[in-house]
Amino acid sequence: MFKGSITALITPFTQDGAIDEKAFQSFVDWQLKQGTTGVVPVGTTGESPTLSHAEHHRVVELALEVAKGRGPVIAGTGSNSTAEAISLTRHAQNAGADAALVVTPYYNKPGQRGLYAHYKAIHDATDIPIVIYNIPGRSVVDMSVDTMAQLSKLPRIVGVKDATSDLERPALTRLAAGADFCQLSGEDGTIVPFLAQGGHGCISVTSNIAPKLCAELHAAWAAGNIAKVQELNYRLLPVHKAMFCETSPGPVKYAAELLGLCGSHMRLPMVEITEESKQRVESALRTAGILS
Repeated sequence: MFKGSITALITPFTQDGAIDEKAFQSFVDWQLKQGTTGVVPVGTTGESPTLSHAEHHRVVELALEVAKGRGPVIAGTGSNSTAEAISLTRHAQNAGADAALVVTPYYNKPGQRGLYAHYKAIHDATDIPIVIYNIPGRSVVDMSVDTMAQLSKLPRIVGVKDATSDLERPALTRLAAGADFCQLSGEDGTIVPFLAQGGHGCISVTSNIAPKLCAELHAAWAAGNIAKVQELNYRLLPVHKAMFCETSPGPVKYAAELLGLCGSHMRLPMVEITEESKQRVESALRTAGILS
């Protein structure tokens, strides 16, 4: 069971656009030292759509070199091509990842039967645990609770990253798929009610730049310290909002640069965030005590 604060890792780039391997591995090491439960390389926060297959493979391998044995590595392996998703998932499996995070197919807009067939094909072609990534805001399609419950019956479909912001969804999914089906929020701002409705953790953007605070919130929840949970939730909420003042990962990469963790360079079509957004990000970090 995956649980707690899991970071959807950014991918640092050098000024000339190459992957900054040294900064990335240093960043993964810092994450785990700060209390992050696990890491997700090459998810959408890691700008996976702009990486070549060779770069995608390399980032997974870099994360595993640092994190393996210290926390689970859930590699992003999704695609709107089932064959490509199978290929990326096989690489993650062979590299030693603990699981694969597979986003619902974007642009194609498959129906529920197509979604089921897509995930079953990936499941049947690999031997690694698979976490469904349901994010209608980016992929346009929304996997229904019924479809997810059907997929949960396959032995290695183990959970979901739920980025629907529908706070009925974790309770309905728990009833349909069972308490052992791992539910991880994909929306930082809703994590507390998500946990209250049956969730187990969060694959987080904010934990890129506030890993200790995010980990402390989940630890407080596990300990039943609701007062501490509320204190941390209120402290982090403006940061969560600032991380999405523009399309992610622009704001979180700028925040990482402010903290001296890596550069904020992105690949087109993503561009540098505006000065107004920069001010909002910096203000949120200072208010939360993340930036002095």
